[in-house]
Amino acid sequence: MFVKICGITRAEDAKAAVDAGAQALGFVFWPDSPRFIEPDRARAIVAQLPPFVTPVGIFVNQPAEYVSAVADLVGLGAVQLHGDEQPSFLEGVRRPVIKAVPVGNSDERGIDVWPSRVTLLLDVHDPVKRGGTGRTIDWSAAAKIAATRPSMLAGGLTPENVGEAIHAVRPFGIDVSSGVECQPGVKDGGLMKALFEAISRA
Repeated sequence: MFVKICGITRAEDAKAAVDAGAQALGFVFWPDSPRFIEPDRARAIVAQLPPFVTPVGIFVNQPAEYVSAVADLVGLGAVQLHGDEQPSFLEGVRRPVIKAVPVGNSDERGIDVWPSRVTLLLDVHDPVKRGGTGRTIDWSAAAKIAATRPSMLAGGLTPENVGEAIHAVRPFGIDVSSGVECQPGVKDGGLMKALFEAISRA
């Protein structure tokens, strides 16, 4: 199970996430997020990561030139698009791409337009928060998508429900942010350890 811990803002949280078992860490470069981190600070954290951990940058409706510049500066292994970007946006991005798509509440809009090389992130549709909402999605709807192409599951995952979510959806990976925090942008080492223990049991 590929696991990404998102919303990293502190070096100590990055280390704790890696020690717990995270294969990827997410850094939010959208200024309106409570988990926003300046690129220079993210670069310093990424420089300390082991080579087997993938740093992922999260962007929301920001120009492709800015996304690429931050990716180069920080040393990102992938970028995650969490806004209203269209497939044409991929032409200006020189990294593997994860695209957040809404599941539930409304229809799964535009999923089929994204090429297979894009990993889908199945999350709650929230045009204000853009992730980190703490709300779960419709796992049965997510399972139908995950059965057709590599997908990551997000949305309200915690140590208490992650096992059930994995069994219900069978995703390629999971993405957790608020479910392992004591406050936005500050991770809880005990919760991260409990999360990975629950994943191992699942």
